[in-house]
Amino acid sequence: MKVLLVYPIFPKSFWSFERTIQLIGRKTFLPPLGLITVAALLPQHWELKLVDRNVRDIREDEWEWADLIMLSGMIVQKPDLLEQIREAKRRGKLVAAGGPYPTSIPQDCQGAGIDFLILDEGEITIPLFIEAVERGETSGVFRSNGEKPDVTGTPIPRYDLLEMNAYAVMSVQFSRGCPFQCEFCDIIVLYGRKPRTKTPEQLLAELQYLYDLGWRDTVFVVDDNFIGNKRNVKLLLKALQPWMEEHRYPFPFNTEASVDLAQDQELMDMMVACNFGSVFLGIETPDEDSLAVTKKFQNTRSPLSESVYKITSSGLRIMAGFIIGFDGEKPGAGQRIVQFVQESGIPVAIYSMLQALPDTALWFRLQKEGRLLGASADLNQSTLMNFIPTRPIEEIAREYIDTFWQLYDPEMFLERTHRCYRILATANFPEKKREPKKVRLDIVKGLLTVLWNQGVVRPTRWKFWPYLFDIMRCNPGGVMSYLSVCAYIEHFADYRHIVKAQIEEQLAAFVAQKEQQEQAKPQETVSETVALS
Repeated sequence: MKVLLVYPIFPKSFWSFERTIQLIGRKTFLPPLGLITVAALLPQHWELKLVDRNVRDIREDEWEWADLIMLSGMIVQKPDLLEQIREAKRRGKLVAAGGPYPTSIPQDCQGAGIDFLILDEGEITIPLFIEAVERGETSGVFRSNGEKPDVTGTPIPRYDLLEMNAYAVMSVQFSRGCPFQCEFCDIIVLYGRKPRTKTPEQLLAELQYLYDLGWRDTVFVVDDNFIGNKRNVKLLLKALQPWMEEHRYPFPFNTEASVDLAQDQELMDMMVACNFGSVFLGIETPDEDSLAVTKKFQNTRSPLSESVYKITSSGLRIMAGFIIGFDGEKPGAGQRIVQFVQESGIPVAIYSMLQALPDTALWFRLQKEGRLLGASADLNQSTLMNFIPTRPIEEIAREYIDTFWQLYDPEMFLERTHRCYRILATANFPEKKREPKKVRLDIVKGLLTVLWNQGVVRPTRWKFWPYLFDIMRCNPGGVMSYLSVCAYIEHFADYRHIVKAQIEEQLAAFVAQKEQQEQAKPQETVSETVALS
């Protein structure tokens, strides 16, 4: 069996980082970890090829070579995933799809002509699919029926299928699932509330494989909550630290965690000792009433500003997610987010309007209340909400545009990045004997671009140089990291124009449609009166 694994295009978004990635000579941000895990679960005597369409297009000879096309993707990749299903069917190929988007909304793939749907977690459903194919079947839907796999049996992903130099960051997964119950989150729907972890030996084997393949850049631990099972993550870190020391700290790590990380100093110290440099937190909003409404109670147990400071001063730079549009939200929520982000020193703040994701508690509640506006959801920052909020959507959208514009004002971004690295300078970093880094010409060129754009061309020049010299003085070990974070604004400064234009266009259409409906109401009333008389 000749299988072509295809990863659909990830549209321009907050997470795509196009301009920043171009500065370091890479083509896209993260590899398709789910798809290369699928590749490892397939029979290894099958012939496998992988094309990430974020890196390059599928060649004609690859289409002709394949017996079977397999795709995976998230909701945000919907347009290209469905187009590739249709293209494969036009070419007479068998097509299979799985992953978060097909699992959440399988009917979309069925409408595009899919042959096989391999839903839920692949450790259970891929063997069912293989058995069907080997029996000669040409269609089917495979589900786990609520069963969650033991990930200690998950094989090492097929990193060798990747064009590794195309990626800015490599990725691994230690756990699946999250113990919390945030109303809007689909992670607990897809993977459950009981975090399941690999063994430390498993993850070390994956890191060794990456090391042997020559990877020496950042590794993103993609767990939706890395610390969901604190006991097991500490066992991992205890095993990881000597491995990192023996290999002379070849990778910096990033990950995602819940805010209660701040309550465990031992855990933060262990992460820093293992070369974790940053952590993504789902802060969502500084408004406690909104956090309670969405059942994000873990964010209300300690003051958020104190938690952010504690994590940063322990040596972990914070990226954070923020949302506007919760039920009962008071006007000015966006401005309160801006103030919180600036004062806390969070350089990269992912900001979006609330979306109701399929099969979440929020989805079912809004459906029951008759407030859903569609059967799907879009996770991009450039889409209006897919439900009727409790305050006017026009008010939320305009507030969102204004907040997004402020968050990614180059001067405001520079100010909070400087504040972050000033706090990081107070951390007690352990000494590490590191593997010497090779000087890469593309990174040198990228840094020169940052120095030119922010230090000469833009109005930021009046703050850029004093801030840089201050970091060189108080945090000399963090200078390269500081400049790499400054490079993010090369993406955001452009992307905020895209967000503003697209939201304003959708908002104008929404207002026009609303006005038409209101104008039609009196006519309908008159017609009803005449009919009754």
